[in-house]
Amino acid sequence: MAWGASEGVLSAFHEPVLLTEVVRLLAPERGGVFLDGTVGGGGHAEAILRAGTGVRLLALDRDAEALESARDRLRSFAGRVEYREGDFAETADLFGLGEGALAGVLLDLGVSSHQIDRLERGFTFRAGAPLDMRMSRRSSTTAAELLEAATAEELGEIFRTYAEERRGRRLAAGLVEARRRKPLRKSDDLIEAIEAVWGRRVAESDLARIFQALRIAVNHELDSLGAGLPVLRDLLQPGGRLVVISYHSLEDRLVKRAFREWGRDCVCPPGLPECRCRGRALGRELTRKPVRPEAAETDRNPRARSARLRAWESAG
Repeated sequence: MAWGASEGVLSAFHEPVLLTEVVRLLAPERGGVFLDGTVGGGGHAEAILRAGTGVRLLALDRDAEALESARDRLRSFAGRVEYREGDFAETADLFGLGEGALAGVLLDLGVSSHQIDRLERGFTFRAGAPLDMRMSRRSSTTAAELLEAATAEELGEIFRTYAEERRGRRLAAGLVEARRRKPLRKSDDLIEAIEAVWGRRVAESDLARIFQALRIAVNHELDSLGAGLPVLRDLLQPGGRLVVISYHSLEDRLVKRAFREWGRDCVCPPGLPECRCRGRALGRELTRKPVRPEAAETDRNPRARSARLRAWESAG
């Protein structure tokens, strides 16, 4: 489904997930500077801008195509939006921000519908897709290059950690053997090699996990998230809010642990006779449990099914 900006907040690029909850938790009606660190096609960004005339938006994405789509969608807000291409972990440098500059931050960590649907981007295991998977075309290493250069040990760790695949070492050894016979350049090559290792047709759920693991490794997604969360936290003003939507347990676990740790008064190791850490909570969780989409949303947009939203508020 594709709607124009004047008809609502859906676009051909990406239907924004948990839109009502995002706006409610960010509370942009208060005004201030907000960062959409994964702006995609601009659906969430448009809703944030519409919530109040006192809102300025910093639009950031690693994907140049996403930024172009967002620019087109948000053209009526041109004087209130600033765009940058890059990783949200580099937000402070990209926009020249200091501590306390932001009233709110949104990260929607998933791969967009546009990225999945564009065969040449290589995020899908549909037949004929190149093994690319780069969120930024500026990145040098594609999934095909990773599969060609990585050792069996490195590939096994990728599958074990990012796909939670108990057969990861066996799969990695099989792929190293397969690449000696034929380069793994397209989705078909990789699927054929996986099926040869496992001796059967591979279920789509298994393919989704394996392709996801390669995508995470290609884009260093968990490294970026781990580095970016404290950077974004420190850019929040008192009462500023950080909202994160994740789509798999590894991301959600990282966000959950960060928000819980930031909400503790003391993070000293057990057994110390006196507190030697910061001695105060940095803020508080606004969502003790992740917010999930309701059935009506997942019926309309099946790709929202795995979404989990968590929110945190800075004490300043």
